[in-house]
Amino acid sequence: MDSSVIINKNIVKEFDLTKKLSTYKDILSEFSKISAKIKSNLKSKCIVEDKIDPRLFEQNQFICHGYAWFETYRISLEHTFNWFNDLCISGESSKLEELVLASAFSEYSLQMRDGIMMSQSEIIRPLKNLDLDPSDFNFLNSKETKELINYGLTEEVKFGIVDFLDKGQFPKLGLKDETLEMIQDQFKKFTDDEIIPHAHEWHLKDELIPDETLKQMADLGVFSIAIPEEFGGLGMGKTAMCVVTEELSRGFLAAGSLGTRAEIAGELIRLGGTEDQKKKYLPKIATGEILTTAVFTEPNTGSDLGSLSTRATKSGDDYIINGNKTWITHGARSDLMTVLARTDSNQKGYRGLSMFLVEKPRGNCQNPFPMEGMSGGEIEVLGYRGMKEYEIALDNIKVSKADLLGEKEGQGFKQLMETFESARIQTAARAVGVAQSALELSLQYSKDRSQFGKEIINFSRIASKLAWMAVETTISRQITLFSAREKDNDIRCDIEAGMAKLLAAKVAWSNADSALQIHGGNGYALEYPISRVLCDARILNIFEGAAEIQAQIVIKGLLGK
Repeated sequence: MDSSVIINKNIVKEFDLTKKLSTYKDILSEFSKISAKIKSNLKSKCIVEDKIDPRLFEQNQFICHGYAWFETYRISLEHTFNWFNDLCISGESSKLEELVLASAFSEYSLQMRDGIMMSQSEIIRPLKNLDLDPSDFNFLNSKETKELINYGLTEEVKFGIVDFLDKGQFPKLGLKDETLEMIQDQFKKFTDDEIIPHAHEWHLKDELIPDETLKQMADLGVFSIAIPEEFGGLGMGKTAMCVVTEELSRGFLAAGSLGTRAEIAGELIRLGGTEDQKKKYLPKIATGEILTTAVFTEPNTGSDLGSLSTRATKSGDDYIINGNKTWITHGARSDLMTVLARTDSNQKGYRGLSMFLVEKPRGNCQNPFPMEGMSGGEIEVLGYRGMKEYEIALDNIKVSKADLLGEKEGQGFKQLMETFESARIQTAARAVGVAQSALELSLQYSKDRSQFGKEIINFSRIASKLAWMAVETTISRQITLFSAREKDNDIRCDIEAGMAKLLAAKVAWSNADSALQIHGGNGYALEYPISRVLCDARILNIFEGAAEIQAQIVIKGLLGK
């Protein structure tokens, strides 16, 4: 790489981070102490008689959410360190992974002292907002730590990362499993061959992903990964699902999201269904014979599921469902709806909600809901195309008692909550895939595009963007994989899953925005795929719980510990 900036590559060669890992451990230890102090401060503001006081919590929402972001950064650094350390132990680390680790710690450490962007317009400043003292961060000024921080911020590190990217080398995933590595290779090839060449056309024409592609995905096991073997699935768990989802989303967000439909419905039925319901639906979901959709949200409720007004009224051995739903992803082409409705009008909030398995004829774009009592229309969207979004009306839809999930009333919200960890981990994986896509598109463009007599990859501002995109993609990937492994080991990970979704969604948007900037005016043209990736990235901060909701979930979990 012929850099336009004078770079002393000897600095990179001579600086061996593997000999300085104890300093990174010390940094993590100090941040853990600061975290404990912040938590104590917030508890004094928000906890009354060992419980979060809703009024005080609302008054302190900004700083509480700031702590959620602080902890997200801290935990993410911890797992990025573990990723690198594991690579060192297995002898798989390279100079690229060293440079990524150095950059990650330097930038995040300083942000955790001076200010973390919670959104484009909100900065949490720990020293001011979280009642910290400058002395709490004195450890950053020790000789050893300062040396590491300064090194990670150098041009040499940034250009070192981009030099590897330029040669086609990306940071290792650190999957620690040969089977997972084989799956990743298989789906990378499938995405490169069958998704990427067609994705932008599907987006521009606002078409459904073709049935033929769905069949290919089903044959590869996309819909069966997390379904137990006894019900025709592969039973491979959430880590495998993350690997598959990331690769498919790298090609097209909707492709990665198709597995989410099966994930949500399959998890609901597996955890809350009767044996008859499991036997009836899980094998067909696994093969892709049945396509599913989640029917939870209503026009004026958003994330406030406790305010749902859709009713399911008992009529003999049947239920009659009436209500309006919105943001129904893949609603027309689905065969099975998981519908959340209120069965007890006397119960307020989350109580009295029940989940129903509602079969429907498969529709198409011309006739999306060919079922008596069901009507609706498409919601046109900027991105996240390929499945289509719908709003629907349910008018006296009759279902039998056997279609009540678990055949128990009042369990709907609890049943849904049991799937939230998996859904958020999967959404984080989708975001990592989109982030990786933005990185790859901007990298290729910066090599192809010449200005002022040289490829633009050789300009410092372009290289800085590319390097940071690679670093943050790695960070968000590692906390996502950690959450998935915890879930696979039956360890509660709602906080970590929320953190993974919170960070990965932000990184996807940041990467996409930087990638479009690298493209310049061409990035704003519809013909360039980065315009699609930018639109796709933006939704990730909203669905499966908006960023503000994720921060709320994370902080409640942290203060409740």
